[in-house]
Amino acid sequence: MKPYKRYLITSALPYANGPVHIGHLAGVYVPSDIYTRYLRLKGADVVSVCGSDEHGVPITIKARQEGVTPQDIVDKYHNIIKDAFARLGMSFDIYSRTTSPMHYETAADFFRQLYDDGKFIEQLSEQYYDPEAKQFLADRYITGTCPHCGNDRAYGDQCEKCGTSLSPDDLLEPKSAITGSVPVKKKTKHWYLPLNESEPFLREWILEGHKEWKANVYGQCKSWLDLGLQPRAVSRDLDWGIPVPVEGAEGKVLYVWFDAPIGYISATKELTPDWKKYWMDEETKMVHFIGKDNIVFHCIMFPAMLRAHGGYILPENVPANEFLNLEGDKISTSRNWAVWLHEYLDEFPGKEDVLRYVLCANAPETKDNDFTWKDFQARNNNELVAVLGNFVNRALVLTQKYYNGEVPAPGELTLFDREILVELPKIRASLEENIEHYRFREALKDAMNIARLGNKYLADTEPWKLIKTDEERVKTIMYVSLQITANIAIAIEPFMPFTATKILNLLNAEKFGWEKLGERHLIPTGHVIHQPELLFEKIEDSVIEAQLLKLENTKKANQAKEVKAEPQKATIQFDDFEKMDIRVSKVIAAEKVAKTKKLLKLTVDTGIDQRTIVSGIAEFYTPEEMIGKEVLVLVNLAPRELKGIESKGMILMAQGADGRLRVISPEEAAGAGAQIS
Repeated sequence: MKPYKRYLITSALPYANGPVHIGHLAGVYVPSDIYTRYLRLKGADVVSVCGSDEHGVPITIKARQEGVTPQDIVDKYHNIIKDAFARLGMSFDIYSRTTSPMHYETAADFFRQLYDDGKFIEQLSEQYYDPEAKQFLADRYITGTCPHCGNDRAYGDQCEKCGTSLSPDDLLEPKSAITGSVPVKKKTKHWYLPLNESEPFLREWILEGHKEWKANVYGQCKSWLDLGLQPRAVSRDLDWGIPVPVEGAEGKVLYVWFDAPIGYISATKELTPDWKKYWMDEETKMVHFIGKDNIVFHCIMFPAMLRAHGGYILPENVPANEFLNLEGDKISTSRNWAVWLHEYLDEFPGKEDVLRYVLCANAPETKDNDFTWKDFQARNNNELVAVLGNFVNRALVLTQKYYNGEVPAPGELTLFDREILVELPKIRASLEENIEHYRFREALKDAMNIARLGNKYLADTEPWKLIKTDEERVKTIMYVSLQITANIAIAIEPFMPFTATKILNLLNAEKFGWEKLGERHLIPTGHVIHQPELLFEKIEDSVIEAQLLKLENTKKANQAKEVKAEPQKATIQFDDFEKMDIRVSKVIAAEKVAKTKKLLKLTVDTGIDQRTIVSGIAEFYTPEEMIGKEVLVLVNLAPRELKGIESKGMILMAQGADGRLRVISPEEAAGAGAQIS
């Protein structure tokens, strides 16, 4: 593997129209942080950059919906995201934003350089235009019927119901999302990057030069290249974004796909005056951490931009992950089907590393994976508490108990001691191999294997029994156990930095450095450790049930939104309505109908008589809830026999989007017999 002087780590810029969720973390940010922390522990010169992506149509849509400016939207979510990342322990050197002055300047200069060098082509095209709003419509501002599934709420770029990518021309009955009017086609001028001209270079660079890339990344790039690349617009007709910096481009901004990746460059410029050595020196290794929906942009489009500009290095690797689902369903921002990072941090204080651990252990590295709250609980209780926490606690508690916290002097190591300790450098080698090849799940297993090794060592030597017969041997056992504990603090730091710090505090030790991993004499004889504390605590069923209930309520809310009102029934005349005799009636008795789940037998006072009505509401109301309630009854409905009971009338009800039947009652007591007119 080629040696590098320094590393540039970029993490996909999260879109500032909403908070960050666990899908983003598992796909991009946890892997990025593991890799960055590992390189820093090894003493590498590494810069990690990220920031908020703050331009594009979804932001303008959200601003319009909320009645605020796009700047209000991005300010709100930039701060939420930045704060949540800091609380999770993300170790970016800078978390910037694409509305910063530095980014505006950098992106405009980048475009201007390509423009001056004749790298763009100007082209007139027909695009949808809203004559009522007097503006061109970006794809997301056009809605219509999906030609594939019939969803009448599809967007001009995608149908969120069936997931199919679309263009505005694909939609049936398109309309403007701004005014609801039917858009027209109108000519407009834009600048295009001729990706087709970069195809030979990209084929050689990717298909021949980077066969080591992950299969999903390499395969997606090959598919795009095999289909043939086409010129792609780098400008749009919008009023939110970086203005196109040439004459005759009024009302046009840089397309967000072109603008956003330049954010990596502007963030590095903002961070250090030495930014060029990270972007323009071939001895720098650049790695992009992204999700699979960004593969094309980071492997084909951004490299084509960098190559066209000249002077920039290209990414050495783009280890994109697949998607993480939630409880068997696709994570969706628009449906609120997600576990939001800032909410998790509020609801699970002190459990930052539990989330980091679970998301890494279940990372969608080669295929889509599923996050479930039951698995989250099981991994915490059965792995973090029972394996890692258990070993560290036993090692520290026994040292405190037998030696008042002072590290004992070991005797001669037995064959078993040496067999245990020789595993540490082997684990280190595997751990390094896995991290350097972006296999973070396997690397985490390696780190946890040190704790498993420690548990095996204590279980096999049983110092709590041996202390009665061979005190000298116990000193060696506890000395070895503490060295294993110190090794754990090194190995888990990239994955669980808060836990690593806590172990070091308990050991009363400073950071060791990665080069010490695998050594057997890290904590010296006579060193005094601190009082033991538990690293992790069990998560109870009630906590998990509360999260599942939260998701269930979200699902119900989404179902309610999707329900459409039934179309109006055939028109009737006033005389038809006059025939219906609807009266306020009071329920004076109620009981369940035997051998049925849905039926209640009600006795009602209609004001003109007392009668029996059988109603299918037993799933929603108990007999006790109905007694004394005023309801509306159609009293002149022909009697009908139900389960051997003659029902004389019908209670009026409404069925909500959740399927629940609700009895209609007068807002104020009206008294039995009052007629509805």
